[in-house]
Amino acid sequence: MVLFRRLLGEVLRTQRMRRGLTLREVSAEARVSLGYISEIERGQKEASSELLASLCNALEVPLSEVLRDVSHAVAVEERALKIAATPIPVRARGRDVVASAA
Repeated sequence: MVLFRRLLGEVLRTQRMRRGLTLREVSAEARVSLGYISEIERGQKEASSELLASLCNALEVPLSEVLRDVSHAVAVEERALKIAATPIPVRARGRDVVASAA
């Protein structure tokens, strides 16, 4: 199962680290507790739209860019899950057998 909150957290952490910012710096700028931002980055908490806007402002990154990156990550995981669940046809002693990759 693809968890949006986990992928959102990964994207936010990547954006923060690209900019060389600490959790403390983002926390102060966004006026959100450091612990809460940490939980969001680890995919343990859901970010409201208002909180996400504050984090994007603190990171100086457009919300659309964050959502695009999350959308891409979701698509990649969905493809991987689909491939893993696709049966693989194999030949066993002259007859077709279906094996699962999962």
